[in-house]
Amino acid sequence: MSKKVFDYAPEFGITRYWHYDESNDKATIEEVQDHSTIVEVNKNRFNQMDERANWKGDMHHVATIPLVILQDLKMKGILDDKVAFKKWLNDPENRFFRTRPGKV
Repeated sequence: MSKKVFDYAPEFGITRYWHYDESNDKATIEEVQDHSTIVEVNKNRFNQMDERANWKGDMHHVATIPLVILQDLKMKGILDDKVAFKKWLNDPENRFFRTRPGKV
């Protein structure tokens, strides 16, 4: 199987790789995003937020999620399902994408 850089978007840290498998004549495109900067910014925002901050109102910045992960959530139907998306946001595995403590 061969692998080549297909596209690179430095402003988002996204690299797309072209994979070609000669044995079955199939090609796939893999998207990889470096989200270390997003995680660091999220940690700083999370640590600066007062846990007792008011949750009144409709709009609160609770997470910054890398584009490739958002795309995956959309493909799985999670992004369009309020209950599933809240569950995903509250999952401890996804805590590095949160910008605010508390439960969504």
